[in-house]
Amino acid sequence: MPVNLQQKNVGEKDQEDKKDEELGSTMDKINNFLLRFSRIPLKEKLIFVQHLGIMLKAGLPMSGALKTLSEQSDNKLMQKVLKKIADDVTGGVSLTDSLKPHKKIFGELFINMVESGEISGKLEEVLAQLFIQMKKQYQLISKVRGALTYPVVIIFAMMGIGGFMMIVVIPKIMDMLSSFEAELPLPTKILISISSGIINNGLLVVVGLTVFILGFIQILRNPKGKYFFQSLILKMPVVAPIVKKINIARFARTVSSLLKTDIMIIKTFQITADVLGNLHYRYALKEMSEKIKKGGQINEVIKNYPKLFPPVVVQMILVGEQTGQIDNILEELADFYEDEVDQIMNNLPSIIEPILILILGIGVGAMAVAIIMPMYSLTSAI
Repeated sequence: MPVNLQQKNVGEKDQEDKKDEELGSTMDKINNFLLRFSRIPLKEKLIFVQHLGIMLKAGLPMSGALKTLSEQSDNKLMQKVLKKIADDVTGGVSLTDSLKPHKKIFGELFINMVESGEISGKLEEVLAQLFIQMKKQYQLISKVRGALTYPVVIIFAMMGIGGFMMIVVIPKIMDMLSSFEAELPLPTKILISISSGIINNGLLVVVGLTVFILGFIQILRNPKGKYFFQSLILKMPVVAPIVKKINIARFARTVSSLLKTDIMIIKTFQITADVLGNLHYRYALKEMSEKIKKGGQINEVIKNYPKLFPPVVVQMILVGEQTGQIDNILEELADFYEDEVDQIMNNLPSIIEPILILILGIGVGAMAVAIIMPMYSLTSAI
């Protein structure tokens, strides 16, 4: 082969390799950008904790177990995070320190329990306890979401059907009625006004609705707005008991799990405060931690929040403190309230269904009356 031709082939190959490298680099940048908007679901972390505990119990080294789990995960972000943790552990960094840069993903509860396990040399037991904690949390969230899915779907379906009737069906019927040039009843005039308002000001309605939703979301992101909204929820007749039971269940389960891993009670309350989503419970637990730091008993400080914690919780904690079994007592308390929430969520669709049917019946009935009344008047006149 001539030298020039050989050099040309080598040059073309170098250019192709350079293009492939640039393309690969571009794709990596795109993937890294998209990963910023992705999240790791609780179920993925639950599987990670379970499998890590099993592998460590079987005698696998930490770095090897983490590397294997990173390859098995279907979540791209989880793969990337676990690979980084595995590399850190291989380099001699403890599991706790390798988890700390990913605090937003795993949370303070997760990292503190792992740290406690590493310090005490009982990491396998701590992982088992952490698995139970996360499993109960996952089941609780799944139950709540499952119970709320049905009414949400029905409400959106009702809104869609109502909008279709107002925009498409009602105008055609009203055009026919208007052609008779007769005096229309008041319900019919109201229905025509609503339908005309939606049609003539459709863009304004959509913009107004969008602004309202965005404004509401912004209020919920603001601590003061969120606190005020959650205070209203805690006063609602049907919703308040459910919200309280969910928060008490999470409080009892989290505190029990942390105490079982020998984390100090003050730090336990501080970590639990960050776990709870309701700001009223969060602020209450932070105040409790300060009072406990000054020497207060748990049952005494929790008694100051009767609107958040019922007397049965105070009494059970008192028994736990007197017997030295507060972690087990709180675990039983968590089981009790989780069963209560489970039963409520199972019965919730059957409670909400009659209310939705009543609302739908009133809406359909009012619309039918507004349409039928002028027809009846015209028939009587003939």
